[in-house]
Amino acid sequence: MFSSSRAVALLLGISISMVTTAFLTLMEGVSIYVILVGAVISFSISYLLIYLTFRLFIFDEINKIYDLLNKMSQGEYTFEKDEIRTGSTNNPIKKLSTEISSYVHIKQREIEELKKMESFRKEFLADVSHELKTPIFAAQGFIHTLLDGAIRDKNVRSKFLKKAAKSLSRLDKLVQDLLIISQMEAGTIKMVYSHFNLNNLIREVFDQFEDKADKKSLHLCFDKHCPEEVYVYADKQKIFQVLLNLISNGIKYTTDAHGIVSVNIIPMEQKVLVEISDNGPGIPKEDMKRIFERFYRVDKSRSKDKGGIGLGLAIAKHILEAHQQRIWVTSEIGKGSNFYFNLQKGIREKALVEEAYED
Repeated sequence: MFSSSRAVALLLGISISMVTTAFLTLMEGVSIYVILVGAVISFSISYLLIYLTFRLFIFDEINKIYDLLNKMSQGEYTFEKDEIRTGSTNNPIKKLSTEISSYVHIKQREIEELKKMESFRKEFLADVSHELKTPIFAAQGFIHTLLDGAIRDKNVRSKFLKKAAKSLSRLDKLVQDLLIISQMEAGTIKMVYSHFNLNNLIREVFDQFEDKADKKSLHLCFDKHCPEEVYVYADKQKIFQVLLNLISNGIKYTTDAHGIVSVNIIPMEQKVLVEISDNGPGIPKEDMKRIFERFYRVDKSRSKDKGGIGLGLAIAKHILEAHQQRIWVTSEIGKGSNFYFNLQKGIREKALVEEAYED
């Protein structure tokens, strides 16, 4: 009976009307007409005021709370932004409703994030097990073949041992990359910042890939607009890893003869923009948002042939985020890709002092 504002207002209105009527009957000289009019007016006014008060400030808010709790029990965490009301109010029930709405909104985001993490965990474990299994099984196959008698043939022995060593090297690279990512996420890797010449670091990476680029008739170079010297303030070894991964990707996926992988450095007011470009096949639009994920490869079949494990870009992203910087990419099918990242600008004089101290 008392589950609605109308019923409560009706009961209280009748009660107030009865009290008013009783009071008027005790007064001398008051006619029956006046008593009836007073009863009707007192009932109408009290009913409307009580009904509106209970409806607007109590029952409507309680119904909203009930709806929220009902959605929570059914797992329907799809609330609109206007459901999370802001602003101050003196109504304690409305405050409670607002707090519950905010709480549910937070829990909605947490549950969505947990679902994404669960999906990512399953995908990550599947990828790791697959990537570990491939080099292990390959090395096992070569070694067991040798143990079964092939070791007596010098040519076969040398060939299979080289293949086994290559598989184990790939396994070691995978484990090292996984270790780097886990340490970066856990924050256990200490960043060692210094001022250094970025151009010299890029030349070191070019030297490391010189033989591989020559075999593919690729040209590693600085962009013609690149300054001769640009100094940055960062962790030198970590940035070397970033450059190594990005330039390695450019070499790996640029298959055309006489391809080019170039680096451009663009000094700005407080930062330095680094651009690494190639004229390879490009990256499809549907893959652009996922290329920095662990184990994600645009062309999985070709990546396996090239020995890629899909961690290079993920590591680069983690390292740059640890520097409070970001990495992004633009690409056009058939024309190549451009990777960009920022670094904090360094000071030449400090770099020279640090280099002299190292020497």
